[in-house]
Amino acid sequence: MKTILWATLTANGNYAQSGPENPPTKEALDDFFTQVKDTGNFIVGRRTFEGMRGNGGPGPLADIDIVVISKNATNIPGVTVVRSPEEALDYLKEKGHQTALISGGADIHNSFLGQGLVDEVIFNVAPVLEGRGLNLLIDKENYCSKPVQLLDFKALGGGVVQLRYGIERAV
Repeated sequence: MKTILWATLTANGNYAQSGPENPPTKEALDDFFTQVKDTGNFIVGRRTFEGMRGNGGPGPLADIDIVVISKNATNIPGVTVVRSPEEALDYLKEKGHQTALISGGADIHNSFLGQGLVDEVIFNVAPVLEGRGLNLLIDKENYCSKPVQLLDFKALGGGVVQLRYGIERAV
C-alpha cells in the first residue's frame, strides 16, 4: 500500500499548528480535501481529529474512511479507532484502499516516519514564520538523514507552495 504523509509547514520549517488564532490557509485546506477525495481515506491522531471535527456533522468527509490512532479512545462514532500505524494500514488494506493519506498531527507523522512507513510526503509551505513549534522527525533520539526525491512542486495560491517528495522505503 502506498502511503502519503500530508502536512503544512511554516516558512521557517516548523510543523504548522492550527487553531482559532492561527487557522489553516484556505489553499492548504482545499488541497487536503482534494487529497482525501483522491484516496478515499485519511489517518489522523485523536487530538487532531477532535480539532478537525469542530462543529460536528459529516460535511465533505461523509463517504471517507477515517482512521483515528489513539492509545486511549476505544470508540468514536463515525470513524475507526486503532492503536498503531500498522493497524491503521492493515484496516485500510482490508477495505480495499491502494493509498493511505496520513494527515496528522505531528506525533502520528513522526510515528509513521520513524517506522519507515511513508512512501511520499506532501508539504504545503505556508507564508508564516513561527517562533516555536513542532518538527517532523525520522528519529527522535538520534541525528540521521534520509534522501528524498523531488516529485513535484507548485504554487497553490495565497503564498502557499506545495512540495511533493518521494521517500525510498528500507527493504
